[in-house]
Amino acid sequence: MAKLLIIDDEKAIRGALRDILEYEGYTIEEASDGEQGLELIKQNDYDVVLCDIRMPKIEGLDLLLRVTEMGKATQFIMISAFGNLETAVEATKRGAFDFISKPPDLNRLLVTVKNAVERGKLIVETKVLKKKVYRLNEIVGQSSAIKRVIDTADRVGPTEARVLITGPNGSGKEMVAKRLHERSNRANMPLIEVNCAAIPSELIESELFGHEKGSFTSAIKQRIGKFEQADGGTLFLDEIGDMSLSAQSKVLRALQEHKITRVGGDKEIKINVRVFAATNKNLPLEIAEGRFREDLYHRLNVIPIHVPPLAQRRDDIPLLVEKFLQDVATEYGQPAKAVEDEAMKYLQSLPWTGNVRELRNVVERLVIMCNEVITYEDAKLFAMPVV
Repeated sequence: MAKLLIIDDEKAIRGALRDILEYEGYTIEEASDGEQGLELIKQNDYDVVLCDIRMPKIEGLDLLLRVTEMGKATQFIMISAFGNLETAVEATKRGAFDFISKPPDLNRLLVTVKNAVERGKLIVETKVLKKKVYRLNEIVGQSSAIKRVIDTADRVGPTEARVLITGPNGSGKEMVAKRLHERSNRANMPLIEVNCAAIPSELIESELFGHEKGSFTSAIKQRIGKFEQADGGTLFLDEIGDMSLSAQSKVLRALQEHKITRVGGDKEIKINVRVFAATNKNLPLEIAEGRFREDLYHRLNVIPIHVPPLAQRRDDIPLLVEKFLQDVATEYGQPAKAVEDEAMKYLQSLPWTGNVRELRNVVERLVIMCNEVITYEDAKLFAMPVV
């Protein structure tokens, strides 16, 4: 059951709250002033703190602010006999879950505590999920080539600069885009991804900018495009080298003017979007052959990041294999498998034309098909290199 801390300088109030909440099955601890409460919070993890506002040594709102700065998921319910709207608003601004006047209404108190406990659980679960997602999106490697990529992404992420990410298919360009976003000031806003190569040229403008109802035959309702969906956040244009010239022109206008117009519409819509783009193509060559706009290239290529093919960072393969073994084991709910040294050396010797994506697929195949220890013979049998 949830663990609660009651902080109040009135012993009778603490006792009454303890009796009510222990009857409901909660584990209760008490503190008689803000200083004692702070020490207990430092030493323990509480789901909810019921905290008086006017107390000796440290007042309730100051205590709330200190605990918030500690980064704990503890939910605060402020209680006071001197409550007013201004105090309630100030408590909420400082991070309180709710504000209750003394003497508390029993039903409201129990509902508020229950909701606060649930909110705390959701915050903890969200943090765990974010850590798992971060591990899945983590760029792994110690080679000088990949270190340059990581260092550049970490330096550029907190800025508003546009980034052009180049590299072969399967090398991890989308991982770089996610790292840039996670380190940006927009990390709490959406990262919207668009695979330009997967969308037919006649639909790409509708996908990016949206369309109005009736703007073409199949437009049976209004559609919000990716630029609008990413407003306040980041738009990742993957394989931008495959985008039509018409769409390129509109993307250029959006970057220049921070405005878009839906297909079939005439209303200009302001947008606040940071754009990352990626391609496996040689854009200067595409420009020379008339397939890509030079002005758009220069707009996008403020910060270039090149992701090297796996064949140029073979020293990273053992680290990547270990990561994928852990990821697959977690996904399948089984212990991670080990790889013999000779098997690892064999994996390092392969050409890996499909890059990191191909390596991940091979590791998953080895996990499925092999015993607890993956041998050299297993690697030769199941890696199936493409030559």
